[in-house]
Amino acid sequence: MATYRKLGRETAHRNLMLRNLVTDLLRNGRIETTVTRAKETKRMAEKMITLGKRGDLHARRQVLAYVMDETVVNNLFTEIAPKYAERNGGYTRIIKKGPRKGDAAEMAFIELV
Repeated sequence: MATYRKLGRETAHRNLMLRNLVTDLLRNGRIETTVTRAKETKRMAEKMITLGKRGDLHARRQVLAYVMDETVVNNLFTEIAPKYAERNGGYTRIIKKGPRKGDAAEMAFIELV
C-alpha cells in the first residue's frame, strides 16, 4: 500500500503544490522548503527523472501531465536525464537548514545531485 504525507492540505491542493515544487526544482536545480515537503518532492522528482531517462514518447507525455512548464520538460529530457544515465536513483539530496524564523518549521534545501 502506497503511503504519503497529507501536508495539511486537501488532495487537489496538495497535488498542485507538489507539482509546483517539482517543476521549480527541475527548473532551478535547488529550492528551499520545509523538510516534510522536501521529502515528498523528492519522491516525485525522482520519478520524473526516471521517466526522463526512459526517453520514449509515453514517458514524455507522463511527465507533461505532471510538470507545469513545457520548457522544463524539454530541459529534463535533453539535459537533466542524460546526466544521470549511469545512476540508478538518488538524483536528489536534502540538506537540512534549521528552523524558520516565525513559526520554527524545520527548513531544508532540496537539490539535484
